[in-house]
Amino acid sequence: MRDALIALLLLGGVFFALVAAIGVVRLPDIYMRLSAASKASTMGSSLILSAVALFFGSTVVTGKVVAIIAFTLLTAPVAAHMLGRAAYFSGEPLWDKSIRDELDGAGEWRKSGTPPREQGESATPAEEKEKGD
Repeated sequence: MRDALIALLLLGGVFFALVAAIGVVRLPDIYMRLSAASKASTMGSSLILSAVALFFGSTVVTGKVVAIIAFTLLTAPVAAHMLGRAAYFSGEPLWDKSIRDELDGAGEWRKSGTPPREQGESATPAEEKEKGD
């Protein structure tokens, strides 16, 4: 029974890893590719690591596997989010058939090169001098 569960976990992990790899190759823009790479590969690696923990059955190995899975679950989505934001604000275009750009208002400064100021924030000395001229 244990071997069957290990085999199912490995097959599930391989399936999700394969879906992630196909998604990275086939999806049309970087934002969708990041989504496939972070979500499906995290699930795939978690299932494979769970099979490893069951196979060895040791407390030490299980503890390490739990730590690796927790670290992956915490870091992969954050890394994908930050890479996506960096791509967006550096001007990487969305897919032509995208229907919504939720960061549209936040990216207006890309054209001018200067980020927007927070409400109540004063102008820089160079901007003050420019206004006075």
